[in-house]
Amino acid sequence: MPQTPKKTGGKKPPAGKPRAGFSDPAVAAVFGAYPKPLQTRLLALRRLILDTARTTKGVGAIEETLKWGQPSYLTTATKSGSTIRIDRIKTAPGDRYAVFFHCQTDLVATFRELYPELNYSGNRSILLDAKGKLPEAELRHCVALALTYHLGKRQAGRSKWTPV
Repeated sequence: MPQTPKKTGGKKPPAGKPRAGFSDPAVAAVFGAYPKPLQTRLLALRRLILDTARTTKGVGAIEETLKWGQPSYLTTATKSGSTIRIDRIKTAPGDRYAVFFHCQTDLVATFRELYPELNYSGNRSILLDAKGKLPEAELRHCVALALTYHLGKRQAGRSKWTPV
């Protein structure tokens, strides 16, 4: 009796599971749990953060992990920057999401000066709408400033941080 060859390749991931290369399954699970439109936007934001880190001098390798249940990006190897987190905004109506920064830095205040057209929440986040266009150039600059936050302070040699 002839055997039917087994299919070994071409497996598609289950619906809702992100395909991007995650080193931490817990982070992949968080992305997989987002509703599809929001998942697409958050994955694009993740790519933007990782691409910006890869092309920004002094940042080094990025650690992707969960902090407070949110995908988080840390400059563990170089300690050049401040942690960046991304997540949906659960308390806001519709498909809103945000890029969160450490609230005890002056990062968001700096972003407000540079990009007053963006939407902010206090001194901790840039707010985004899944139905709107991603302000890619502005976000890349803000992410680069966050990823080099401590580097800028060390280079300046003073306690007040200045944008690099």
